[in-house]
Amino acid sequence: MRGIISLSLPYLLLLYFSITTLCFSSVSEMEVLLNLKKTLIGPDGSGLSDWNSSSTHCSFSGITCDSDSRVISLYLELIPLYGTVSSEIGLLTNLVNLTLTGINITGLLPEEISNLKSLKVLNMSNNMLAGKFPEKVAGELPELEILDFYNNNFSGSLPNELIKLQKLKHVHMGGNYFTGEIPSIFSEIQSLEYLGLNGNSHSGKIPTSLTELPNLEELYLGYYNNYVGGIPEEFGSFKKLKRLDLSSCGLDGEIPKSLGNLKDLDSLFLQFNRLSGEIPVEISNLIHMKSLDLSNNDLTGEIPQDFIKLQELTLLHLFRNHLHGQIPSFIGDLPNLEVLQLWENNFTLGLPENLGRNGKLKSLDLTANHFTGLIPQDLCFGGKLETLILMTNFFIGPIPEKLGECKSLTRVRLSKNFLNGTIPPGLFNLPSANLLELNDNFFSGGLPSEMNSPKLESLLLSNNEISGKIPSEVGNLNNLQSLFLQVNHFSGEIPSEIGRLKNLSKINISSNNITGEIPVTFVANSSLVSIDFSSNSLTGEIPKEITSLSILSTLNLSRNQLSGSIPKEMRAMVSLTKLDLSFNQLSGLIPVGGQFLAFNESAFAGNPDLCGPLKHASCNSNGNSKQGLGKMHSMSPVQISSVVAVILFMLLCLGGYLIVRYLRKKQNSKKWKLTLFQKLDFTVEEVLECLKDENIIGKGGAGIVYHGSMSSGNVDVAIKRLVGRCNGGYDLGFSAEIQTLGSIRHRYIVKLLGYVSNKDTNLLLYEYMPNGSLGELLHGSKGSHFQWETRYRVAVEAAKGLCYLHHDCSPLIIHRDVKSNNILLDSDYEAHVADFGLAKFLTDAGASECMSSIAGSYGYIAPEYAYTLRVDEKSDVYSFGVVLLELVTGKKPVGEFGEGVDIVRWVRKTASELSKPSDEEVVLAVVDRRLAEYPLTGVVNLFKVAMLCVEESSCGRPTMREVVHMLTNPPSPRNLLAESTA
Repeated sequence: MRGIISLSLPYLLLLYFSITTLCFSSVSEMEVLLNLKKTLIGPDGSGLSDWNSSSTHCSFSGITCDSDSRVISLYLELIPLYGTVSSEIGLLTNLVNLTLTGINITGLLPEEISNLKSLKVLNMSNNMLAGKFPEKVAGELPELEILDFYNNNFSGSLPNELIKLQKLKHVHMGGNYFTGEIPSIFSEIQSLEYLGLNGNSHSGKIPTSLTELPNLEELYLGYYNNYVGGIPEEFGSFKKLKRLDLSSCGLDGEIPKSLGNLKDLDSLFLQFNRLSGEIPVEISNLIHMKSLDLSNNDLTGEIPQDFIKLQELTLLHLFRNHLHGQIPSFIGDLPNLEVLQLWENNFTLGLPENLGRNGKLKSLDLTANHFTGLIPQDLCFGGKLETLILMTNFFIGPIPEKLGECKSLTRVRLSKNFLNGTIPPGLFNLPSANLLELNDNFFSGGLPSEMNSPKLESLLLSNNEISGKIPSEVGNLNNLQSLFLQVNHFSGEIPSEIGRLKNLSKINISSNNITGEIPVTFVANSSLVSIDFSSNSLTGEIPKEITSLSILSTLNLSRNQLSGSIPKEMRAMVSLTKLDLSFNQLSGLIPVGGQFLAFNESAFAGNPDLCGPLKHASCNSNGNSKQGLGKMHSMSPVQISSVVAVILFMLLCLGGYLIVRYLRKKQNSKKWKLTLFQKLDFTVEEVLECLKDENIIGKGGAGIVYHGSMSSGNVDVAIKRLVGRCNGGYDLGFSAEIQTLGSIRHRYIVKLLGYVSNKDTNLLLYEYMPNGSLGELLHGSKGSHFQWETRYRVAVEAAKGLCYLHHDCSPLIIHRDVKSNNILLDSDYEAHVADFGLAKFLTDAGASECMSSIAGSYGYIAPEYAYTLRVDEKSDVYSFGVVLLELVTGKKPVGEFGEGVDIVRWVRKTASELSKPSDEEVVLAVVDRRLAEYPLTGVVNLFKVAMLCVEESSCGRPTMREVVHMLTNPPSPRNLLAESTA
């Protein structure tokens, strides 16, 4: 028997290699790659154009071969493809590097990847792979060193089989939907140097066994995970750890002193948790620390004096805590400090005089503390300071002249202090500054005669004691959008040069001593949304040219000495919603009809010579009271009949033409094409069969939505039939939906399954949401059953969906039509952001794009979008804030508050009418009465986030990432009560 075995073994091996060679030769690597290409499709229907049989496979883009022409590397990154990875990938058995990152791969990860026994690098990050991670792939790649599947849609538990890969150095499985506890047996991967599990849905305790990884240098466990038990004390026993990120994962308790033992640590991120107690003095033993972020916690005490040891520190974030005391003087001596953010604490006394003298300070934000004394002279000593934010403190004295020479400054915010003296002239000539906010201080003197800040967008100097004339040089600030000079001592006339400011959106020079007439040059400012010249000594008439300001919303000329009549052309200013002409010397008839239907008597009070219905006073017998009743009233009945007959005849002709055209087109549009983005088994005929009236579940401006049950695929779908033509560039969102949803996958974004189209009609196929939209549920008959816990969860889930669009997509995506009716609810009431017909890609994050027209839904449109047609991600944030207010109040965004009043204005008006408008009192005044019970602190938190989102100025709104943080990390009841009583 032994002899038979020994004789058979060589033959068995020979047979194995022969079969393997034969199998491989039957499918060449060229054919494998061409078959892979078929499943990875570009936006125009084809991708990887140089992958063709006319050239050798080793010359394909992204392909590297060895000396035997065998593929050893397949590397595709950030190519606009979508589709799946074919199981044939397992035939490229010589692969050492398989990198397919950021190319929109969907579907399941093929188990056949486990055949790639030589693989060292497996990177499919930033895709849309879903399902459970295959155990075979996790455990059968013996040479694997790098495993990176960050930012996909995997779910279930982390695969324990990873412990079989004993050469693994880098594992990144973050940004998915993995649940459950982190496996403690991961400590058996002794070669591990990098472990990233952040951005999942892990729970339970953080395993202390991870400290047994002798080579671990970087550990990321934060963001969206939610652990219990705090930071393990044992984490101080890591041997080589350089970076520890436990931010935003629900941690409470104190920061362990043992972390001071991590001698090699250069970055510690613990922000957005509920950590309490004092900052351990032992942290100062981390002498290689470069970045320390303990912000957004409940920490108390002072900055430890021993932090003087942190000589390599570049970033220190301690904002939004309860820290107190003085800023130690050694902070100014830290040689590498670039970023210092301590806002919203209780720090007192003055700043260190040496702050900034290290020559490297870039960002300083100390807002909302109790600092006193002078602003240090040398904050910009190295010429690198970019943001200087000292708002809401008790600083005194003048602004240091040296800050006017700081050419690197982009944002200066010193409002709400006790600063005085003359503003340094140099601040008005900074080449990079976009915001100069000095309001609510005691500045005096005049403004400089030289102003030339080419990027300045906001100049806010209100509520000071500045005097002299408004310099004509203000017209040199070409990019200026907001000019606020109210409540000062300015005199002289309004400079006509302001008319050169083509981007000016808001101007307020009220409560000064301005004289002269209103310059007609203002008509050149076509971007003007708000004008407030009230409480001055202006004379002359209201210029008729002002009626050409097509997007003007607010006009306040009250308490001046204006005379003459009110231009009747103002009736056509449809954008004008706030008008105040009270207490002037105006005379004549107040225009009737048009936009003047929106104004009441108070807008014209204090003008005794005005007359008309709004003043309840008849006019003199000069004919002004009898305004034209319209030309139709002067026509005879015969003439009217003739006009009506001609119109009816023209309409009949037009209708006949359209019907004939429609029937002709109908005959030429029989062919339907079905395109699916997922493996689904149903036909075009089944889809078309569902287009019946009894299946309609929704109607909108872009089309009709049907419920379809596909028997062959055993799946329910929502079918959106778009109104309009496919050709001619009139597809009502079809291209935007395909381009957007065809390239993204996220748990809280509705899935586009595919589409059906022919020459005339487009049908979009989505996953079916049985509970309809948030708007329908909240404002319908079932709204009383929609209680607080579910409302809050829906808010968080929708926020996470929008956060993905704004921060995790490349390029980022702006939805442009965020509203409660576009947030759909599945069978478990889980939220999914839907309807991307108006979506736009924005290649430059933080920039804005100018639209040709307003798109979106009334009541949700951000002010700057409505008035300037500029859109960025903060436009979506405003719309989402309106949705949050709907959740709190149960009211629709418009239609329940009177003419021209939306939910945002109603909430602000309600708050202003309260005698003690604390957050709790406001919430109790506006909260939905249908809520049976609710945690007041939870409602207050959602309300406060909503009001931040609907800030008038877009720069004052949070990002969606910040919104998610605030919603998932609500303040404790104790903190909230303390804030409200203060």
